Amino acid sequence: MDRLGADYRPRPQQVRLAERIAEAIDHHEVLVAEAGTGVGKTYAYLVPLLMSGRRALVSTATKALQDQLYLRDLPRLMAVLERPVRTALLKGRAAYLCLQRLEQARFGLDNHERRALADLARIERWAQATVSGDLAEVPGIEERSAVLALVSSTRDNCLGSDCPHYRDCHVMRARREALQADLVVINHHLYFADQSLRDTGLAELLPQVETVVFDEAHQLNEIGVQFLGRQLGTAALIDLSRDLQGIGLAKARGLADWTPLARRLEQAVRDLQLGLLDGQGALQPGRLRWDWATSRPAFAALMERLTSELADVELALTRVAGHAPELDRLLQRTQEAAGLAQRFQGDTEPGQVRWIDVSALHLRLTEAPLDIRQSLQGGIEAGEQAGGRSWIFTSATLGEDDRLDWFVRSVGLPQAATIRVDSPFDYAAQARLWVPRHLPRPQEGGHPRAVAELAERCARRLGGRTFVLTTSLRALAQIGAALKPALAEDGIEVLVQGQEPRRTLLSRFMAAHPSPPGRSDQEEGHPAGAVLVGSQSFWEGIDVPGAALQCVIIDKLPFPVPSDPWVEARLQRCEAEGGDPFLDISVAEAAVALKQGAGRLIRSESDCGLLVVCDVRLQRMGYGRRLLRALPPMLPVADQTEAEAWLETLARLERVAGSPRPTAA
Repeated sequence: MDRLGADYRPRPQQVRLAERIAEAIDHHEVLVAEAGTGVGKTYAYLVPLLMSGRRALVSTATKALQDQLYLRDLPRLMAVLERPVRTALLKGRAAYLCLQRLEQARFGLDNHERRALADLARIERWAQATVSGDLAEVPGIEERSAVLALVSSTRDNCLGSDCPHYRDCHVMRARREALQADLVVINHHLYFADQSLRDTGLAELLPQVETVVFDEAHQLNEIGVQFLGRQLGTAALIDLSRDLQGIGLAKARGLADWTPLARRLEQAVRDLQLGLLDGQGALQPGRLRWDWATSRPAFAALMERLTSELADVELALTRVAGHAPELDRLLQRTQEAAGLAQRFQGDTEPGQVRWIDVSALHLRLTEAPLDIRQSLQGGIEAGEQAGGRSWIFTSATLGEDDRLDWFVRSVGLPQAATIRVDSPFDYAAQARLWVPRHLPRPQEGGHPRAVAELAERCARRLGGRTFVLTTSLRALAQIGAALKPALAEDGIEVLVQGQEPRRTLLSRFMAAHPSPPGRSDQEEGHPAGAVLVGSQSFWEGIDVPGAALQCVIIDKLPFPVPSDPWVEARLQRCEAEGGDPFLDISVAEAAVALKQGAGRLIRSESDCGLLVVCDVRLQRMGYGRRLLRALPPMLPVADQTEAEAWLETLARLERVAGSPRPTAA
């Protein structure tokens, strides 16, 4: 076991989970498995998979987790188990370098875009040596770099077998390797994109697979709904108009009035966007109700105008069909957009819900199913018809009861076997829970300010080492703005989501903890500590073990927003089916989200910390007991005095090198 690394610890919980997963693989079961933080669920499913000798697909929530599995966990286990398994990593086409688009990328940049040109130069140098073409391998480029879209393909602009670089295509090479592998690592986005588009290579791969594992399965429903739905976005339409002009002039100059066609289409798109805003000004990112959109006076007329412009473009492209592959693909895109525009002028189909997605610059009309039940059940039935297939769904948070009802019900798996394996951590010794009773109620205007003041006191006691997790972007902005000047005089840096990429914020947070014992003061210009204020993207998938994080503050209970169109539709269906929408959906989802946020605090056997939930409803409302049971078994503290005494203990122990962790009273 030494070969697994110094951080590996044998755990009975992990062995129990691995044995149950092995049994499910042997008997072609559908198994839903919740593994508490620290169990080591990754090894618990990888070891049975590798030992089974069966072809398998492992899907994770993010590309970062994919890379961790493929580059670290799998090679380590294969070496220890001495199993020469063929593995492959498969991502969506946007993750790979497109050689054709790389040749054209410089024409899409202006000379004054220095950062973008520098990124492109790095990619051009890397492209000479890369084997995989995976853009995640390019050093020194942020995930949000605009150049990545210029050098990768989409389903819309890929030329397929007509591309001059088709034989050397990195996407096609990755798909060929996946078809030849024994174990393939993908992500949830790719899985559902294939269910929707059949354009990811999985359609060929899935029939050959005997076991499918979904890690971080609690995200399946949200991700699946995005990809199983239909979307008509202003960004994609503007891209279409620009490609129309560029490709039309390059491949069929003089055969149509490409520039006026493109400009009329783009103007129709921008007028639709402005018409939807209709004097509302800048809208907050999020989802707007469909009836809000259709109540705009000009909406119907603007949609008809968009449809008319798309029809003109389609007619022009039909006349030059066959002149060039790029023009034929452009015609397909136009026809698909026109079909969607027509669809969004009709009635919503039963079982579907519509809304408007708002981002900083664009709008997107969306129609999606209420959940992934039908799609997931179809895959399971197809596996049974093919002779049997095992399905393993695992996460640290899948429900609040032994049946894991929240997940099982939401994805339509009533036949699934379930298992819950508790965390091996000693929460009673390592952590405390405080629910402050003196704060304003969450719906009162002074609540964000009170949360900021409480976070300020905690951060001062610890010298930073604090996360503040908010349930809304508005609270995020208010708390971050209040904390920055309050902690500036102490030299404690306040990092706020949205001001820099998530990876950068986390790196700065980790680097900002006080100097280790033996050094008298901080390096010049280095903060004395840090507080990170984050919203949804920081509630899960964040791993900060050790003393860098010793306090997690949650501003209020994370109930789903009832006015969100997708949430509202599910609440209505629950009521129509005879359920209790508040208890069956709102409280159940709040319990899972609260569990996720609390899980940021204790990440190893030696971690210690304080969890603060700034919502008195946790103690005063009947459903509060249910939410408390969803949390790890931390010892409660009665008041601010006890909470600050615990923080003082943690700070004192951190100042003394090698001090043992505190024990439960």
